[in-house]
Amino acid sequence: MSNRTVLISGAGIGGPTLAYWLARHGFAVTVVEHAETPRSSGNPVDVRGRAVHVAERMGALPRLHEAATGATGLTFVNATGKRVGRMDMRAMQQPGEVELPRGDLASILYDTSRGHAEYLFDDSIATLDQDEHGVEVTFVNAAPRRFDLVIGADGLHSMTRRLAFGPEGGLVRHMGLYVATTPLGGQPKPGRDVLMHNTPGKAVAVHPAPSGDLAFFLYRSPAEPGFDHRDTAQHKRLLTSAFADVSWRAPELLAHVRTTDDLYFDSVSQVRLPRWSTGRVALLGDAASCVSLFGDGSTLAMIGAFTLAEELAASPDDPQAAFRRYESSHRLLVDPKQRAIEQASAVIVPATRLGILARNTATRLWPAVAAATQLKRMFSRPRDVADQVR
Repeated sequence: MSNRTVLISGAGIGGPTLAYWLARHGFAVTVVEHAETPRSSGNPVDVRGRAVHVAERMGALPRLHEAATGATGLTFVNATGKRVGRMDMRAMQQPGEVELPRGDLASILYDTSRGHAEYLFDDSIATLDQDEHGVEVTFVNAAPRRFDLVIGADGLHSMTRRLAFGPEGGLVRHMGLYVATTPLGGQPKPGRDVLMHNTPGKAVAVHPAPSGDLAFFLYRSPAEPGFDHRDTAQHKRLLTSAFADVSWRAPELLAHVRTTDDLYFDSVSQVRLPRWSTGRVALLGDAASCVSLFGDGSTLAMIGAFTLAEELAASPDDPQAAFRRYESSHRLLVDPKQRAIEQASAVIVPATRLGILARNTATRLWPAVAAATQLKRMFSRPRDVADQVR
């Protein structure tokens, strides 16, 4: 099978995981990534359920736990910093599950896979031209090459999806939210709560992490005309405008935003496609089915990568059949997550003062286990035997 070549676009979460497992099955894998190095910023994310077993079999699980944020709970505070509600994050985790910064997860998966695949950083796909037997690919920088298969694992704004399935407009749905994170630095202090302050339609938080605290912003807004996910100056203007009237630590954190060169900012959006493959091109992770925001995208990308590699190995001479089996199986996990976005956002960023009060009151009245059980239900995974990696 060593002559079967696969190009993966994207060195985030799904791309390196898929590269590792395809190489283990004998495929020759190349990963192209437009960034110069693995991205260091982004939201804290979770590795849950079956993704824990994927990481364990890759030998990466100990490093994931070393990079864990150490957050013990989510404490809601008022404008003066007084606690008004709390959720126990540890009660929501199953054994082995871990929350860590997205950049750390990406770096660990890259380190685990780079000995098994060729990586091309600071480059991206320019054109795709497929026929019955393969795909001709031109790159922005590298010389043209031909591959048996191309997999787009290049995120919400996937260039692979754009080239193979059409413009973003009809496939990406803005969910009425924008999210931003930026590292604050300082001395790491593990074993602390995330502190969050809400005003109607807005949330600002400080999240502990091994390398120092992270600032987190989330706010409700219609789609911004002319929004460019790569325009950092625009992002800073939007963020400072949205939180100009918010107190607590918001002024201090916005001052940091104005001077930082490491800011992640994007629309909270969903990707919905009738099919995740066309011919010899398929999509993985957020490129195929972005669930957005609440940490599960990384878990789903890792599970999807493992499933896709297994299916391609099962029928290497019929990739279209493998793509169909992968999609049929993985949609059972993705679809419930996409349906839960409105419930989840109501907890984190209530739209009204009454909603904030109701959320805070509920966290004080529910016993910790009951509150955790309720949240688990909102983010629940389908219960099936396939939730273990064989």
